Amino acid sequence: MRTATIQSLKTRNQNTHARTSFMVQLALMVAIIFVMAFSPLGYLRTPGLTITFLTVPVAVGAIILGPTAGAVCGLAFGATSLIMAFTGGSAFSMVLLGINPFGLAFTCLVPRILEGWLCGLIFQAARKRFKNGSYLIASLACPLLNTLFFMGSLVLFFYNTEYIQGIASSLGAANPLVFVILFVGVQGLIEAVVCTLIGGAVTRTLAVALRR
Repeated sequence: MRTATIQSLKTRNQNTHARTSFMVQLALMVAIIFVMAFSPLGYLRTPGLTITFLTVPVAVGAIILGPTAGAVCGLAFGATSLIMAFTGGSAFSMVLLGINPFGLAFTCLVPRILEGWLCGLIFQAARKRFKNGSYLIASLACPLLNTLFFMGSLVLFFYNTEYIQGIASSLGAANPLVFVILFVGVQGLIEAVVCTLIGGAVTRTLAVALRR
């Protein structure tokens, strides 16, 4: 009886330690996202869409801590985008905020939550077959999902607005698909390459260090 009680206490302590460690690591990833978002590390400003490198910490959180943590990191990413719309950090988002506040909130938050959650699921599935390659696969999936979901939401809520139609006309886009391809273009490619290389390297190193 005494042995069983001691074992139960040990198990409870281990579970408590694991939860605490998870929360601390998750809080650290969220903090990194906010620091990057409001410093030159998070964005490369260009005429049009802004190239973001915040998919890197989202991918790291999703791969190292799991899909739920990936969703939380994605939420943090989306929250920083929404904050910028209200504070003037992004002229593009400010215009969209004036057109459709709900549409902008959805576009900033939901795609990023899904991006982080699915990135974690993709890593778990890929790890069963590809082991080390799964880190690169998931790191690539994160920016691709970000672009896919963000642009899909943008088209859904704003494509028929005068503002986006003006941009589409200037690009020579005759339909939403062409608009997405022309609007994202090289920017999306840069995001994908950077996140894949940095995210893959960082997550593999952390996995070894944390013995995951």
